[in-house]
Amino acid sequence: MKKFEIKEEDVIDIDRYISERAEIKKKISVLKENRRVPVGPHATFYFECYQTMIYQVQEMLYIERGGKEQLYDEIKAYNPLVPKGKELVATLMFEIDNEKKRKDFLNSVGGIEERIFIEINKEKIFAKPEDDTERTSDDGKASSVHFIHFHFSKSQIESFINNDNNVIIGFDHKNYSHFSQLSKESKEELSNDFDI
Repeated sequence: MKKFEIKEEDVIDIDRYISERAEIKKKISVLKENRRVPVGPHATFYFECYQTMIYQVQEMLYIERGGKEQLYDEIKAYNPLVPKGKELVATLMFEIDNEKKRKDFLNSVGGIEERIFIEINKEKIFAKPEDDTERTSDDGKASSVHFIHFHFSKSQIESFINNDNNVIIGFDHKNYSHFSQLSKESKEELSNDFDI
C-alpha cells in the first residue's frame, strides 16, 4: 500500500537503523537514480517520495541523535515533501561550483520558481513553490535550493502515465529557458507517486 505521510511508528529506532544503514543507503541510491532529472547546465530536480523523505528523517536522527523531540520536528519538516497522491514533489538545486559564477547566475534568475513547468501533450502544469519561505530575495536573487509541487488533475495523471505521451520538464524564465524530456524509466518511477 502506498504511503503519503510519515508517521512516528514508521521510523525505526536508532540502533536498528545503524545496523541496517548500509543496506538502506544502497536501496535509496538505486531508487534515486530515476528520480534525478537534470535540466540545462545548472539545474537538477530530485523528485521526492515517501521513501526518500523517511530516509532523510532517519539520517537526521542518526547524525544529530536528538531523540523523540527531534523526531517530531523532522516529521513535521519533511512530511510536506511527501507526494499526496495527486502531485509530484521535487527538490530543485542549482549547482555551480564556482562561487562567483553561482552568485551571478542566481542574481540573474529571480522569480524562477514561478517559471517551472511539466508539459504533457502541449498542456503545461506550472510548479507551486513550497510556501515555507520566500525563494527569491527582495533584491531579486534566487535561492540555490527550491522545494516545489506539481499538482495534477485526474486527466493530467492519466496523460502522464500513458506510455505514448512524452513528458517535458523545464523553465521558461528569460535567463534560463531549458527543458528535458523525462526518460521512460523516470516516467515509470514517478508514476508510482500517484494514487491510481
